[in-house]
Amino acid sequence: MIAKLRGLLDGFGADFAVIDVNGVGYLVSASTRTLSALGAIGEEVVLHTEMLVAEDMIRLVGFSTAAERDWFRLLISVQGVGARVALAILSALSVDEVHRAVASGDIQMIGRAQGVGPKLAQRIVHELKDKAGSVALGPGGPAIPAGSHARDALSALANLGFRPSEAAAAVARAEAEVGPDAGLDLLVRTALKKAAR
Repeated sequence: MIAKLRGLLDGFGADFAVIDVNGVGYLVSASTRTLSALGAIGEEVVLHTEMLVAEDMIRLVGFSTAAERDWFRLLISVQGVGARVALAILSALSVDEVHRAVASGDIQMIGRAQGVGPKLAQRIVHELKDKAGSVALGPGGPAIPAGSHARDALSALANLGFRPSEAAAAVARAEAEVGPDAGLDLLVRTALKKAAR
């Protein structure tokens, strides 16, 4: 299993990059967000990777962050979502946007990705809603920075008995309403109102 590549950017296309690691060129599929973050040809790059093995091929997929890779793994666990669709979602939406869309049940936001219709978007939200909360609350969660009021608000709601997905959705909606600079008390009170609806 190849988990990470460090090497020189040798070239790239619309949906892939070639990374030269000690003279060996690895062809790595990637989202447009990851490709745009790579830098110039000849520069050193680091990619977190996921190796997909099928009967007729082995494919390496690269990500600029471990959080993006974690979301890719979650997305391809949904029936009907292959690597191409998962990368289209991660190209159209940032990791934080994917998290918020899934946690709050925003089917239209997920549906912005190329190749994702309403039914598939609904399935993605339905199957990943509970997992989205655990990703946010886990170490290195993509959407909530450590020490932020949002993380403390998530913890407060979890202590009150809310499921992780419910807490994450309520906090995301509350933060959107009161702003990211709101105090913890206001954020928790607003999140509780959102969760009660």
